[in-house]
Amino acid sequence: MFHIIKRGISTTVSLSGKKNFRKFLLYNKRGTRIFKQQRAANPDLYPDMPIDKRGVRDTGVTIDGNFVEIAEKIPELIVPNLEGCKFKPYVSYKAPDVVQSEFTSQDLFNSVYAQKIIDDWKSGKLNDDGSPMEPSAEEMQSAEEAWIKARKTGSDIF
Repeated sequence: MFHIIKRGISTTVSLSGKKNFRKFLLYNKRGTRIFKQQRAANPDLYPDMPIDKRGVRDTGVTIDGNFVEIAEKIPELIVPNLEGCKFKPYVSYKAPDVVQSEFTSQDLFNSVYAQKIIDDWKSGKLNDDGSPMEPSAEEMQSAEEAWIKARKTGSDIF
C-alpha cells in the first residue's frame, strides 16, 4: 500500500479566537504617566509590577531610601580628535593578520635604556658604582615621576 502525503488547511480558529497574552511581556507599558511617576518615586507601593531596567545597571546605590550617585559608575567616553587624520575608517577583511609577541619589561628596557648604557660603557662615561656621568631625562626621573607619567592619558597602560 502506498500512503499519499497531503497537506491540509484547517479553517477552524484555534482556541475560538482567544489569544494567550501572558506570553507577550509588556514591561513598563502598563499604566498612565502619572502612575509611572508614582511607581518610580516609590516602588514599594506596587511590588507586583517591578520596573524592568532591561539589563542597564544603576549608576549609584540606595542608602536609607535615598539614591546616591557614584561618579565612578557613570561611563565616560574618551574620544580622540581625528581632525586632519589621513586614515579611512575601514579595514579590509583581506588585510593580513598581525601577530606580535607580548611587550615585556625586558623589551621596554632594551628600547629605552640599553643603547645609552652600552654607549656610556664603551666611551667610559660610567662612575665607579655604574651610574652614568651624564644621565638622560629618563634616567633622572624619580620613581614617583615615572609612575605618574606612566598613568597619564595617552600612555599604553589602558
